[in-house]
Amino acid sequence: MDKTVKLALGVVVVLVASTATLAAQDNSFTTFRVLKPELAVEAANAAMTDCRKKGYQIAVSVVDRFGVLQTTVRDQLAGPHTPDTAYSKAWTAVSFRSETLELSKLSETGEAWAIRNVAGALPLGGGVRILAGDGDMVGAIGVSGAPSGGEDEACAKAGIAAINEKIEF
Repeated sequence: MDKTVKLALGVVVVLVASTATLAAQDNSFTTFRVLKPELAVEAANAAMTDCRKKGYQIAVSVVDRFGVLQTTVRDQLAGPHTPDTAYSKAWTAVSFRSETLELSKLSETGEAWAIRNVAGALPLGGGVRILAGDGDMVGAIGVSGAPSGGEDEACAKAGIAAINEKIEF
């Protein structure tokens, strides 16, 4: 074999090896999206405003996709338990990738009942996942203090609606 062919084969071998290395490196990391703090605060304030219009004093929490708290807001007359309850609802929505009103119904009887024994989980209505336009979960919002879990959920959805255009990537 002449030197040119050997050199060309050497270049091909190096390129194949480096491509395989790059492909392996690409699989070493996962990318994800979370809400910016400003959007979390905007969603929380919108949820509280919606509940206020209905005459409810509530607390609202927004967590990122991992269940880590981004913000909590408590209206001045909301019960002292509501901030912790709002956080637990948001955390539960993220952890189980489901709305907590739905989890509440699913966990009343049957095998799903065990959800109620998971530390930190609170399957009561008011926790709603925040989904980007492509369906990717970027966080969750939890509301506590309205007369029912359904009303808490409605206020949470109003908070999400307020930022929906900004998260439709």
